Amino acid sequence: MAGSSPLTFSEATSSQAFAERFSAGGESRLSELLVAAVTHVHELIKQFRPTQDEWRKLIALLTEVGHASDERRQEWVLLSDLIGASALVEEINSRRPRGATPNTIRGPFFRADAPEHRSGSSISLDGVGEPLVVSVRVEDLDGLPIEGAEVVTWQANAEGFYENQQPDLQPEHNLRGLFRTDAQGHFSYRSVVPAGYGVPADGPVGRMLSMTGYPLRRPANLHFVIRAKGFETITTHVYDAGDPHLHEDALFGVRPELIARFEPADVDGRGAKAVNLTFVMIRARPGRGA
Repeated sequence: MAGSSPLTFSEATSSQAFAERFSAGGESRLSELLVAAVTHVHELIKQFRPTQDEWRKLIALLTEVGHASDERRQEWVLLSDLIGASALVEEINSRRPRGATPNTIRGPFFRADAPEHRSGSSISLDGVGEPLVVSVRVEDLDGLPIEGAEVVTWQANAEGFYENQQPDLQPEHNLRGLFRTDAQGHFSYRSVVPAGYGVPADGPVGRMLSMTGYPLRRPANLHFVIRAKGFETITTHVYDAGDPHLHEDALFGVRPELIARFEPADVDGRGAKAVNLTFVMIRARPGRGA
């Protein structure tokens, strides 16, 4: 018996006609997500009824986002971050009990090749900026230290720029480092006080959102990824309590428990700041990355 005729494509049937194309042999979860995404796109087109020229401009923007992405800069990640999609995925997938350090997004300037440093050393390779001493403790929910935790940190410089934004102006791996906790779950390092910064507006994503009046500032922060065997990985920020832009973070990352005070200190007879941080990890659950 001949199969039924495919649904005729029209404005009224567009998403159903697309959904009919999927065979039962595909990945069902992926198919479900794709059909849902396409259905939303079709509904937006029907609602706003763009002209062919307007649609081509949107395609051109997405093409430009792809062209602006490379090993140093990920414009697609920036787009996901700025529309809150990255923060929402983190929120859904990393709910933790009270007292545990919450996840935030990793952001577009992370590098996986941060060099390893000994506790007490400096990650500021050019020494430019107000000195900052960071003392870190990693513990579990019971307050017990976690030995051997691997902590990657990275940050903007005193002018608000990450090293991979300025490859010709900053040393390679400036203000990036990997540390390991001792038996007390502790390590420390020296850096410089980071500045708040504007989200890059020199690419297609920044230009588009600038035109809409969307706030493109981030408060001063330190980034961290903390890994330890048997525990859920933490990806998070710590924000400077004194930054005036805490309430308008473009990437939706600020949480009350992630705000810390950078207190006045003395380092080698020089005016500096110091901050003490504690990260609380939870045991990895089945199916969750350790």
